This record gives sequence, C-alpha cells and structure tokens, in this order.
Amino acid sequence: MHEWLHFFERTFPSANMTLIRGPRPVLIDTGFGSDFQETAFLLESVGLKPGDLQLAANTHYHADHAGGNHGLQTRHNIQIAAHRWEAALVNRRDPDACASEWLNQPVESYTVDMWLNDGDVIDTGQVQLQVIHTPGHTLGHVCYYADGVLICGDAYHANDVAWLNSFREGVGAINRTMESLDKLALLPLKVSYSGHGKPALKPLDAIDAARRRYEMWLDEPEKIGWHACKRIFTYALMLHDGMTADEIEAYLLRSHWFVDFSRHVFHSDPADFVQPLLDEIIRSRAGEWREGRLYPKVHYNPPDLIWAASVPRPRQWPK
Repeated sequence: MHEWLHFFERTFPSANMTLIRGPRPVLIDTGFGSDFQETAFLLESVGLKPGDLQLAANTHYHADHAGGNHGLQTRHNIQIAAHRWEAALVNRRDPDACASEWLNQPVESYTVDMWLNDGDVIDTGQVQLQVIHTPGHTLGHVCYYADGVLICGDAYHANDVAWLNSFREGVGAINRTMESLDKLALLPLKVSYSGHGKPALKPLDAIDAARRRYEMWLDEPEKIGWHACKRIFTYALMLHDGMTADEIEAYLLRSHWFVDFSRHVFHSDPADFVQPLLDEIIRSRAGEWREGRLYPKVHYNPPDLIWAASVPRPRQWPK
C-alpha cells in the first residue's frame, strides 16, 4: 500500500513492529526481549541490517513493545525515542519504569536518547512522522502519523481495545483513552497499524467501536478489571509456558497487578480471587488445561525461562 512502510505482524510475546523506510529508516516498536534474534532476522528479511536503522521509536514502554531496545542499543548503537514522561522514568531507573515490577514482566535495560513531545516530527528523509501524544493505555503512549497512515501501538486495535491500568496510569485512564481516540478520529486516516493483530483497513470504524466499548465501561469498573486481568494473566502464561495450579496461585499472590485489582476493583481478598479469575479464563476460552498445566490458547513463542528470570527490574538497571 505504501512503499515506504513495512508492517511486521508478530507472534506473542512480541508486539507488532513497523519499519518506516527512507535514507534515515525508523523502526517503530522493537518486540519482546527474548525475541531479539527474530527482530534482527525480520529486518534483514526486507533488506535492512539492524545497524542501518537511524532510530527505534516506541509507542510506549511495555515489555512487548520496548523489549528489543536493549539489543538494538547495545549491539548496534541505535538511538531510542520515546515520549518524555516515559523517557524520564526509564532514564532515572524509576521502579515504575515500563510497569515492569507491577506487571512482573522482564525488560532489559536501555536509555532513551530522544525525548518526544506531542507535535514533534521525525524525518526519515522520505516521509515525516508526526508524533501524537495519546495517553490512556500508558501516560506516555504516542502514535505516529504520515500520509493517512497511523501507527497506533495499543491506542486501539482492529478488533479489540487496550487494557487499562488505573493503578499506574491514573484513575482517569479511561477518560484519557477516550479523549485520545477523539483526537485520532480527526485525522484523515486511510489505514492504521496497531501493536497486536491485523491492520485496520477502516480505522475510523475501529476507533468508533473502541470508543463505544469504553463508554459502556465508564460506570462498570469491573469490566475494565476483567479485561485487564485476563490480558495480563494470559500474557504471564505465555512467559511461563503454562503453569500448574500451585504455580498459578504462588505467581498471582506475589504479583502487584493481581493484588491491586483483587482488592480495589473486585473488593476481594487476593487469595479468594484466584479461583474466580481461573474460572473466567476458562469461560472466556483465553486458556485451557492440558496435562495439569494451564496454557493460553493464543499462539506464542515461549521465552527462555532462565533468561526471563535473570533480567533485572528497572530499579536494578545500570545507571
């Protein structure tokens, strides 16, 4: 559709990537850390060596979108760009950076070189990418726009909405998300590429559908909670390549996200909320039991467990 763009639809735990070609090529989002070899292979498959990148620009700092930053920066000296609010957290090694501790997800260390603001322009030499601040899923979430094309990260998806985290992104996360969608709907959009799933060939319809769904959740915070808990826990099942019942209970009770949602959204003691979450995972067909382990039903590439366990959290990253 556009000769200057190449979209990589990736398998979990990596989010999708978008390569913007030109004399100064830019890669938007970098996948999960354990998938870095695949990240490099995908770039080479379209004729670009990782070291030829001018910049890696993140839509936001979650592990599936920013996990490849470390490899690009340390192995190929590629500069990293992100919104200034998230850049500040990352660069000072704040415990809340990447929501890594709260989500219990590994992200290898990196430093943000280019701090982005709403309205900034990234020039690839062929197209100019407009930076659009779209807080909601995270406070520093940004989208990138050029010539009718929107790279929208987790602002919305073709057939789904982003999960929301009021505990790390603020109690008004849903309102900020809806305002961000309104902002994007004003653009002359032809197609949008999100962090998960297929491109949205009717992006305004996808935005409208996402907004209607959020509107239904405004007075029903438990629906926000169920959506988030299922997304986060299913992702955890991928990272652990399934879990036994005992492993699940131990994992959940030590996970900050589960404790927060249990107590403050579902008004339940965390130990009492383990079984309801498992029941919902099975009911919604997000997971299934096989030979005593619960696995996600979505296709994924399990990361090396030794690697995952060895990755330090941001507070332990080198300064």
